[in-house]
Amino acid sequence: MAQTTPVMEPHRAQWKTRIGFLLAAAGSAVGLGNIWRFPYLAYQHGGGAFLVPYVIALLTAGIPLLILEFGLGHKMRGSAPMSFAKANPHWEWLGWWMVTFVMFGIVLYYSVVIAWCVCYLGYSLTLAWGPDPNAFFFQQFLGATAGPHVIGDIRSPILLGLVIVWLVNWACVFFGVEEGIERANKVFMPLLFLLLLILVGWTMTLPGAWDGIGTYLKPDFAKLAKPTVWIDAYSQAFFSLSVGFGIMIVYASYLPRHTDINRSAFQVAAMDTLVAFIAGLAVFGTLGYMMTKTGKPLTELVQHGIGLAFVAYPQAISLLPGLSSVFGVVFFLTLIFAGITSSMSILEAFTAAVMDKFHYPRKVVVTVLSIAGFLGGIIFATGGGLSWLDLVDHALSHYGLFLACLLQCLVVGWLAKGLHLREHVNEHSSFPLGRGFEVLVRFVIPAVILVLLGNDFTKDMREPYSGYPWLAIILIGRDWLVVTLIAALFVAMRPWRKPLDRQ
Repeated sequence: MAQTTPVMEPHRAQWKTRIGFLLAAAGSAVGLGNIWRFPYLAYQHGGGAFLVPYVIALLTAGIPLLILEFGLGHKMRGSAPMSFAKANPHWEWLGWWMVTFVMFGIVLYYSVVIAWCVCYLGYSLTLAWGPDPNAFFFQQFLGATAGPHVIGDIRSPILLGLVIVWLVNWACVFFGVEEGIERANKVFMPLLFLLLLILVGWTMTLPGAWDGIGTYLKPDFAKLAKPTVWIDAYSQAFFSLSVGFGIMIVYASYLPRHTDINRSAFQVAAMDTLVAFIAGLAVFGTLGYMMTKTGKPLTELVQHGIGLAFVAYPQAISLLPGLSSVFGVVFFLTLIFAGITSSMSILEAFTAAVMDKFHYPRKVVVTVLSIAGFLGGIIFATGGGLSWLDLVDHALSHYGLFLACLLQCLVVGWLAKGLHLREHVNEHSSFPLGRGFEVLVRFVIPAVILVLLGNDFTKDMREPYSGYPWLAIILIGRDWLVVTLIAALFVAMRPWRKPLDRQ
C-alpha cells in the first residue's frame, strides 16, 4: 500500500474548555442505548447486582480502551486514519474502516431512530398513538412490511423527521469544534441531565413507581454465576462508551497538550454510567406505575429497544392522570438530545478524517456528508426499513465494532510499541497507569473481544439472527461490512495531500 506518512496538522482546532471536551465525549457515549438497553440488562441480570460485573467490565476493558483512544488521538493530534497511519503506516486503513462503517452504516439508521423520536415528540401533544400504541407504531407509523425483501413506500413523517435530524447535525458540525460541537454539547448535555432528573422526579410520584424501581434495583447475586451476565456486561461497556468508532480519537486530538487523559477517561465513563443508571430509575418507575394501572405483572411489561420507547412508554403516557402530553414531550426530548449528541460526533469523526488527509474545507465536507447521510438513511425510512435497520445494526455494532476494537489493540499493543502510549497518558495525569494497562490492552481486552465475537458467531450459526433468511443476513448485514472495508482500503491507498514528518 504505497503512501506517504502524515503528521500533525499545524493549526488544529482546540476545545475552549476542558468541560466542553468532557461534555462532548460524554455526549458521544451517552446515546439511546443508555436509556433502553442498560436498564433492561440490569433487570434481566440481577438488578443492582449487575453493577458488579458492569463496573468490572468498565475497569478492565471499557476505560482502558477509552484511555487508549484518548491517548492515541492526543499524542498523534489527528483523526483515526491519521493517528493509525502515524502509529504504523500499514494500518491507516483501520482508521478509515472505523469512521466509514460508522458514518455510512451506523449513523444512517441511528439518525432514522432519532427521526422517530422527533415524530413522537409531536405525537405526544395529542397522544396520537391512541389506545393501541403497538399497532400504531408498527402498522400506521412504520408501515412495517413482511421483511427486508419488501421495501414498501417511504414514510413521509419519518422522512421529514430525518430532514430535521440532519439539519441539526449539519449545523452543529458545520461551525467547527469550538463554535459548533462544543457550544451544542454545552446546551444539549445539561438539558439532557435536567430532563432525566425531571422524568425521575415525576415518575417517583406515581402510584406503584417504587415497586418497579425496587424490582430494577433488587440485587440477585446468584445470577452473577451465569456466563451470559458477564458477556452482556462487557458487551454493554463496549457499546456504551463509543470505543471502536474513531470518535474518541479525534475528540482527544483537539485537547491541549497538558491534559489529564486518565482522569478524563474515568470522568466520561462515570457520566455515561450515571445517565444509564438514572434512566433505569425513570424507566422502571414508569413500568411500576403501569403495573398498578393495568394489573399486569412486570414481566409482561418489560421491553427493551424500540419496544420500550415507542410502545410501552406511549402506553404509560396515555395512562397518566394529568399533564400526560408534557411527560411525553420531556421523554422524547430526552431521547432526541441523547441521539443528536452521538450522531454529531460520528459526523465529526469522518469530517476530521477527510480534512486531515485531503485538506478540503470543513464547510464543504460537512455539507456533502450531511446530504449523503440523509440520502443513505432513506432506505431505513421505508416500510422495510425496520428489518434493514435490524440486520445492519447486528452486523456493524457486533462484528464491526468488536473487530475494530480488537485490531486497534493489536496495533497499539503489539505492532507500535514504540508509541510509549502509557508514558504519554501518564505525563500529565494525576494518577499514573502501571504496566497493568499494557497487559489489559495486549491480552485481557483481546481475549474478552474474542469471547464476545465467538458468542455472537455461535448464536448466529445455531440459528439465523432474529429468524431472517440467510440470504438477507449475508447480502445486507455481512456485505455492508465488506463494502465499507473495501472503501476504507481504497481511501487509505490515496496519497496524503500534504506529507509531513512522522512523530
